[in-house]
Amino acid sequence: MPHLFSPIKIKNIEFKNRLVVSPMCEYSCVDGFANNWHLVHLGSRAVGGAALVIAEATAVSPEGRISHGDLGIYKDEHIEKLKEITDFIHQNSSVAGIQLAHAGRKGSHELPWLGNAWLAPGQLNGWQTVAPSPVPFAATEDAPLELDKAGIEKVKADFKAAAARALAAGFKVIEIHGAHGYLINEFLSPLSNHRTDEYGGSFENRIRFLLEVIESVKETWPEENPLFIRISSSDWTEGGWTADDSVALARILINKGIDLVDCSSGGNALARIPLKPGYQVEFAEKVKKEAGILTGAVGLITEAKQADDIIQTGQADLIMMAREFLRDPYFPLRAAHQLGHEVKWPVQYERAKW
Repeated sequence: MPHLFSPIKIKNIEFKNRLVVSPMCEYSCVDGFANNWHLVHLGSRAVGGAALVIAEATAVSPEGRISHGDLGIYKDEHIEKLKEITDFIHQNSSVAGIQLAHAGRKGSHELPWLGNAWLAPGQLNGWQTVAPSPVPFAATEDAPLELDKAGIEKVKADFKAAAARALAAGFKVIEIHGAHGYLINEFLSPLSNHRTDEYGGSFENRIRFLLEVIESVKETWPEENPLFIRISSSDWTEGGWTADDSVALARILINKGIDLVDCSSGGNALARIPLKPGYQVEFAEKVKKEAGILTGAVGLITEAKQADDIIQTGQADLIMMAREFLRDPYFPLRAAHQLGHEVKWPVQYERAKW
């Protein structure tokens, strides 16, 4: 059996293979409500054979959205459609996961296909963004509002309530979004966190907010259900967060209830990133080997053998794929064929097998 198709059990969930649909924003909601686009988008990847399908960065509050089109889980009314989606995913032998997110200073943007412009408070579809420090991401944007203690407590409560709604909606895996320059990443990185209180300065202080968010989520998320986190393993910028910081954080997270670290990078600074196939796999390998925690590899992984080699050589435990799954929802079926492995096809598609 190819290593890519070996099952893995994390907590009480067994994943049938190592292929995961990475969260991919669709920017197709009104007031955070999922719709049939999300049902088809996520459901087709479950039909295609992915072991785990993670819904896009899902905002825990309205101000936590990247754009006004983001998926949300900040009101109970969001649960009904999400439950329809998770039911379909589970009926098709996959596992439904959700990424809980807060965009922080990178919120209040127009939809990508409408220009992605930052929208000032008071503009149509714009709002006041928040962050650990009043440092804008780009020079063309106003400074975000610095979170005070009450604001921090609100965000933690929002994550806790979102986790409870995720459970009610039928999700079996939560991934906390701590990457790509969004709020948690902003607290972690000295590039964006200039605070002088207990949430800023030292490494121990800068990770405090994340640890408290994890504790808040665990208050409503069952102990037996997997809890992942996505991090930006490096800011790719001098003076920023580093791969060694990621290892140090992972060594702490393994004792805080985190089961797997999804190792992405960048997004918190306008950095030059040396893109190449599998360019972030080295981070997953480093965190896995030096911290002793399960990791997910992501970033320009597009070929079956490439993905299988990553698992076989112990560089990571899961393969988190995004754009390749956009191009081919049935990548797992094709990958199995290319690796000479027989997998079960949906009965409706049996007549199209190789």
